[in-house]
Amino acid sequence: MAVHTSQSVVKAAGENTARGRSRGTGTPPPTPGRLRRALSVHWYAWAMVAPVVVVIGVIIGYPLVRGIYLSMTDADERNVARSIGVNEIPATYEFVGADNYVDALTGSQFLGTLGWTLVWTVSCVSITFVLGMSLANILNRRIAGRSAYRMALILPWAIPGFVSVFAWRFLYNEERGLLNKVLGGAGIDAVPWLNDPTWAKFAVIAVNVWLGVPFMMVALLGGLQSIPSEQYEAAEMDGATAWQRFRHITLPGLRPVSTTVVLLSTIWTFNMFPVIFLLTRGGPGEATQILVTQAYKFSFEISPRDYAQSSTWGVLILVLLMLFAVIYRRVLRSQGDNW
Repeated sequence: MAVHTSQSVVKAAGENTARGRSRGTGTPPPTPGRLRRALSVHWYAWAMVAPVVVVIGVIIGYPLVRGIYLSMTDADERNVARSIGVNEIPATYEFVGADNYVDALTGSQFLGTLGWTLVWTVSCVSITFVLGMSLANILNRRIAGRSAYRMALILPWAIPGFVSVFAWRFLYNEERGLLNKVLGGAGIDAVPWLNDPTWAKFAVIAVNVWLGVPFMMVALLGGLQSIPSEQYEAAEMDGATAWQRFRHITLPGLRPVSTTVVLLSTIWTFNMFPVIFLLTRGGPGEATQILVTQAYKFSFEISPRDYAQSSTWGVLILVLLMLFAVIYRRVLRSQGDNW
């Protein structure tokens, strides 16, 4: 009886050992994917972010998809679905594919407007960056009344944009504007600030620079204050000039901040609708019309309203800005910036 029991125990132990070996040598269970691991570990964060993602998807995603679809049709005011009293008129526009994009890219209107938009963007961003850098360097020093100067320079940023633009429009008035009165007092003829194509371009650039300098100054000032003062002291002890300290300490130290603010400023300026629309409405003629104001004009000002053309220009604006962001990122990475 004892012998039989010991044999049963040995047999059971052998089976357990074999089963354990088969488990060890069998195919391991599949490892969860990266997305599944992220969801399992950070599920609480995903749950908190989900409502925001849904709202953004509805607010931005649907208009974007709808705009892309309309850009491939011939939709205008006469063939879209509309209501006249109790009568519902269905849409009769048709799908035309990429015809609108071909017409826009091969026509002179889009290319001409794009040329001025690029000049407008590069000029505004360059001047804003230089002025913001200069003011940030001045306010980073210990000078009397530094806090008051900072508040005064930030004031244009605190005032609503449309109020600032209307104030500048009054200043630019050819007959009653303060600027021409000052020039008249000096014996200089009145300047047609908003009625001459060339002067109008200078006028809109000046207003946008005035509005953009405070943001650039504050951002760069924060970057300057993050640079250790010991680096400047060591460079000064080594005999470095002010230009050498600026070139080898200030500029490299500001690179993380400056790359971000230049990108943001470029996108904002490229789409700066209020300044152009409220100051000149794209005039005189089409002299100051940029891409975004022209797209608005297609949908709300011309008759019949051309929704397809407006959507086409909007999609092209998005594509241009995405290309710029990709190229900008690659250039920074080629220079060794991890951005």
